[in-house]
Amino acid sequence: MSALLFEGADWSFDTIQRIHDRVEEIALSELRLNVYPNQIEVITSEQMLDAYAASGMPIHYAHWSFGKRFVQHEGFYRKGYSDLAYELVINSSPCISYVMEGNSALMQTLVIAHAAFGHNHFFKNNKVFRDWTDAAGILDYLQYARNYIAQCEEAYGERHVERLLDAAHALMSYGVHRSARRRKTDFKTEQARAKQRRDHDERMYHELWETLPGGAPKSNLRTRGESLSAILELPQENILYFLEKTAPRLAPWQREILRIVRLMAQYFHPQRLTKVMNEGVATYVHYKIMNRLHESGNISDGAYFEFLASHTNVVFQPSFDDRRFSGINPYALGFSMMQDLERICVQPSAEDREWFPDIAGCNDPVPVLHDIWANYRDENFIAQFLSPRVMREWRLFQLIDDPAESSLKVEAIHDERGYRRIRRALAREYDVGHSDPQIEVAAVDLEGDRRLILHHTVRHGRLLASREASEVLAYLADLWGYPVLLREIDEHGRGMREHAAEPRIHHFDA
Repeated sequence: MSALLFEGADWSFDTIQRIHDRVEEIALSELRLNVYPNQIEVITSEQMLDAYAASGMPIHYAHWSFGKRFVQHEGFYRKGYSDLAYELVINSSPCISYVMEGNSALMQTLVIAHAAFGHNHFFKNNKVFRDWTDAAGILDYLQYARNYIAQCEEAYGERHVERLLDAAHALMSYGVHRSARRRKTDFKTEQARAKQRRDHDERMYHELWETLPGGAPKSNLRTRGESLSAILELPQENILYFLEKTAPRLAPWQREILRIVRLMAQYFHPQRLTKVMNEGVATYVHYKIMNRLHESGNISDGAYFEFLASHTNVVFQPSFDDRRFSGINPYALGFSMMQDLERICVQPSAEDREWFPDIAGCNDPVPVLHDIWANYRDENFIAQFLSPRVMREWRLFQLIDDPAESSLKVEAIHDERGYRRIRRALAREYDVGHSDPQIEVAAVDLEGDRRLILHHTVRHGRLLASREASEVLAYLADLWGYPVLLREIDEHGRGMREHAAEPRIHHFDA
C-alpha cells in the first residue's frame, strides 16, 4: 500500500484529515510540540480578503475602515499586484487555521505544518502570549463585542458610534499596557461583568469629579494632589485605559466601546513583540516536518520540489543594494537563527562554544529551542542568540544616518570588533519601547480648565510629525471633552515643543 498522503494537486476533506494526522504525529512525537486543539477551515479567496480586512479575526464589529481595507486588498489581488496568504491562523483555543480552497494538496500540507502546529505551539507556550492573551475566551468576546457595538448603533445612531470608533482607533497604539504588571484579561468573564464594571467605573468617575472646587467634600480623601494621582494612576502610558476610566463627558456605553478597542489592541500587542520569533518558529517547524514527510515517503519528489520552491520564496532576503530590499524579512531571519541554534547544539565550532557555552554541543536541540521559544521575545532573542556565523552569512553591518552630517557612517561590520555592536543595534530595532514614541498622560488641571497634559519624551532628537500629532490630538480632545496639551520634552525634562487641541463641540453627544 502506498505511503503517499496524496497524489497530484487535488485534495478532499479526507485528504486533509490524513495530512493533519500524519503532520500531528511528527509534530508531537519528534518535535515534541505542545499545541491547542486544531480547527482547520477551508475558505474562498473572498473570505480570505474579508479576514485580511478584519485583522485576521473570524468575527469583528463593524467599522468603515475594515471595508476600506477589503477594497484595497481586493483591488491589488484582482489586478495581480499582490498575492493572498496561503493561510491565516488565530490565537485561540481551539486554534483556528484558515486554508485557501485553491491551494494544492502540497500547499495544504505546508500550511497545516506551518500554522496549525508551528504558530499554534508558539501561541500556547510563549510567555508574552501566556501573560497577555486569553486564547480560550477570545472568540466569545469577539461575538460579544460585535453584538454590543451593533446594539449601540441601533440605540444611539451609527454616526455617533462610528465617530467614537474613529477616535479610539486613532489612539489604539496607545491602548496597551506594555508591562505585565496587570493581570491579563479573562475574556470569559468580561461579558458577565460588563454592567457591574460600568457601575463601578461610574462610582469612581463621580468620586474623581467631586474633588473639583465646589464639589461635595470627600472625607476619605487625602490631600487633593495625592488623591487625584492615586485615582488617575499618573503617569499613565495607556491612554485609552485612562480615558475609559476618567474622561468626564463619556457615557457608560462609550466607555465600554473604548474598553473593547483597548482589549483588542492588547490582544494583538504580543504579535508586535514576537514577529521574528513567531514566523521563525513556524517556518522552522514546517521545514522539519516537510523534510520528514519526504524522508518517510509520505510526499513525492515532485511535491517536495513544490515545497522547496515555496519555502525558498518565504525565506528570501534581498541584499541591501537590491531594488527589492524593504528591510529584514522576519521569516528569513527567524528561520536562519532557529537553524543556527540547532547547529550549535549538535555541531558547534570553537567560536560557538565561546559565545554559547550553555547550549553548545548539548546534542539535543529540542529542549533548548522549546525553552527559547517559551521565554524570549524578538529584541532579547536577537540580543542573546544572534551568532557571529549568522552575521557573517547575512553580511550584516551597522549604518549611522545622522541628520547633522552630510554623509552616512558605517559604524560596525561583521568582524570581531563589530559583532556585539551589530547584535545590540539589530536587537534595538525590534524593541517597541525604543521605536515607539514614549507618550504618557502626565497631569490633569482639575482646578483650572480641566486641561489634559501629556508628555512625549524625545529620544535622539526625534520630534513627532506635527500634522499627525495634531490629528491624533484632536481625537484625544474629543474623547476627553476638554483642552489637551502635548509637551515634547527632552530626557532631562526640558521643553522642546508643544501641541494643543480643543474638543470639537458635541462631537460625542449621544
